[in-house]
Amino acid sequence: MSDSVFIGIDVSSQTLEVASSAQAKTWQASNDAHGIESLCSQLTALGPALVVLEATGGYEFEAACALQAAGLPTAVVNPRMARDFARAMGALAKTDALDAHMLAAFARVLHQHPERERFVKPLADAQLQQLQALVLRRRQIVQMLTGERQRLRISHAAARPSIERVIEFLKQELGDSDTEVAAHVQHHHAQLAQALTSVPGIGAASVAVLLAELPELGKLDRRRVAALVGVAPLNRDSGQMRGQRSIWGGRAQVRRTLYMATLTAVRYNPVLKPYYEHLLAAGKRKKVALVACMRKLLTMLNAIAKHGCTWNPNHHCA
Repeated sequence: MSDSVFIGIDVSSQTLEVASSAQAKTWQASNDAHGIESLCSQLTALGPALVVLEATGGYEFEAACALQAAGLPTAVVNPRMARDFARAMGALAKTDALDAHMLAAFARVLHQHPERERFVKPLADAQLQQLQALVLRRRQIVQMLTGERQRLRISHAAARPSIERVIEFLKQELGDSDTEVAAHVQHHHAQLAQALTSVPGIGAASVAVLLAELPELGKLDRRRVAALVGVAPLNRDSGQMRGQRSIWGGRAQVRRTLYMATLTAVRYNPVLKPYYEHLLAAGKRKKVALVACMRKLLTMLNAIAKHGCTWNPNHHCA
């Protein structure tokens, strides 16, 4: 491990600041096709054990994909985790060169972590990129539509015709977006989507979000996928204190989708409905019971995706 080389890359819109664990000085590459190609050649010669970049609003995507295509082990990490690591190492200042060095040090630690897939954002292939873009656009349209409806409630009568025209336009765009997402899912993920929608409470919109935002579904065990989404209870114990368990972190969009699906499932799903009622009867608060049902629903979906089967209430009851 001491002879291994680890690379950290601080990403901006124009440049890539690169640090190696084997060198004291950093160097720069332009964040464009020519600079990324040159960087791939340089790093291939170094043979790093791991290359780490921060998720930087999409500016890192082209470089990460090119590095991965060049056969280099590449990880895109949450910038909050990288910053917390830098603070823990005593690096309170923030410069591009310092951030790159901290990412290289983080790469060394991450490479030794037995569960590093929990902290690494997977790189999407072309099909997944397209689905993620369609799902993101649909979410943006829904947010705009919600905002316009709220404005309609408090607007002056003179402004309402304009707002109503925008609402009608956004409704049409939302319908078109739903059609595009459904067509993509049917073309590329038809069998898996059919299996997931067989679960009572899971609809086409929920399946699209799961496929786009949780590509690890069916590839991890139930505990890891629950922790990845952020529905696994975390301990709050220290010394004599025994704190209340709570959920934290994870992928917010997946968790939000699961929450809405669970609201339906606890009313109509023959497994989750009695489970929810049992938790309430045991004195659990409603939100605690809902989170437990979210975790159970995710476990069901993960098992279905892993084994390629359809919904069978007898299996999940067991």
